[in-house]
Amino acid sequence: MVMNARRAISPAQILVVGFISVILLGTLLLMLPFATPDGQGLTFIDALFMATSAVCVTGLVVVDVGDGLTEFGHVVLLMLLQVGGIGFMTVATMMAILLGKRISIKDRMLLKEALNQNSLEGIVRLSIGIVVVALGIETVGAIILAIEFLPFMPWTDAVYYGIFHSISAFNNGGFDLFGNSLINFQDHYMIQLTIAVLYILGGFGYIVLLNFGQTRFSFQKLSLHSKLVVITSSVLLVFSMVVIAWIEFGRSGMAHLDWHTRILNSFFLGATARSGGFTTLDLTVLSSATIYFVILMMFIGGSPGSTAGGIKTTTVAVAAMLVYHVIRGRNEVTVFYRTISTDFVIKSFVLIMLAVTTVMLSTFLLTLTEQAEFLAILFESVSAFATVGLSMGLTSELTDVGKFIVSLTMFAGRVGPLTFFFALSQRATKPGFRYPEDRIMIG
Repeated sequence: MVMNARRAISPAQILVVGFISVILLGTLLLMLPFATPDGQGLTFIDALFMATSAVCVTGLVVVDVGDGLTEFGHVVLLMLLQVGGIGFMTVATMMAILLGKRISIKDRMLLKEALNQNSLEGIVRLSIGIVVVALGIETVGAIILAIEFLPFMPWTDAVYYGIFHSISAFNNGGFDLFGNSLINFQDHYMIQLTIAVLYILGGFGYIVLLNFGQTRFSFQKLSLHSKLVVITSSVLLVFSMVVIAWIEFGRSGMAHLDWHTRILNSFFLGATARSGGFTTLDLTVLSSATIYFVILMMFIGGSPGSTAGGIKTTTVAVAAMLVYHVIRGRNEVTVFYRTISTDFVIKSFVLIMLAVTTVMLSTFLLTLTEQAEFLAILFESVSAFATVGLSMGLTSELTDVGKFIVSLTMFAGRVGPLTFFFALSQRATKPGFRYPEDRIMIG
């Protein structure tokens, strides 16, 4: 019976249990007395919220990271961020390799599912490449940020802040040690651009980054997946910058900034909305139109296999191309002389519907538990589901029930779509018959 129960556990379920285990471990560590300056440790619900936010690479916080946690607490958050961003199966594989242990077929199959790959071939080598790429980019980012922070603090603090914010940015975490994100650096080009590049690269996904290296940055040689990610992400980056700059032109949100700094901050907000989590602007003074647009960008999110959340860029691209082709009288999606499989198109729309349902349910529950404006609640819900980490100030005001709801939303956003994808990908038993087709009216 025990053996049958073990065999009944699917890879998706193992991944979910793994994420839950890491979250609970982080919760216990943040509850320790030396995790907070007052020696009390965080309460269970606050520790659970912070650990979930870190493992789900979200960045929503109920306590100020800089003042509310000690260096030990910061290290715990960074470790949770790394595990959540890289993936606990990748981390476990690297630990096994360092300890000289053999990677079993079962472990390779779990790793294949976790990395969303179609084959076991080269799966261990891929996990090593992911870790190398992540640590390499984070190191470069930490060095640049440390240099840029030097004029504002002692060199030891500059190094510490550089490492923390580089890891947080690349993993699309959004955690900061300043207490007000990057608002103090509204006019600092290098800090903003470095942070932005880090979370944009993290949002591309490891497969795309490795594909860049394999093809020596030749767009023509990139895989179809990488091409879709690059094109969709680039269009969204430019489009969001233009829309935000246009909406906020002459409004109070950026009225105190000169025109080129407004463009910089518009670019930063448009990019961070798709899972970065950092902000250089006070969101509460931005117009409702800008907030609504940011919600749409958050919902889209980053790319599959990345540290970003949302429904993903390729999902949006496939959905948009299907609409385009249907309008033109075609029933299949083609791009770059390739046809996207019908199964993938169906799964894309299923994912969108699941995401909408999750956000609607989360928003509805929060309207019952929280005393806040609807737009702020919707913003919080989408930010949690898309693992973005932006907030209009509601996070710190959440009730204990609200914190639990947002924690569940973050968890659903991080592993829910992934879990459903794995479940849909399982080989099902096909029926030996097929019902006759019929027609209904739509539209």
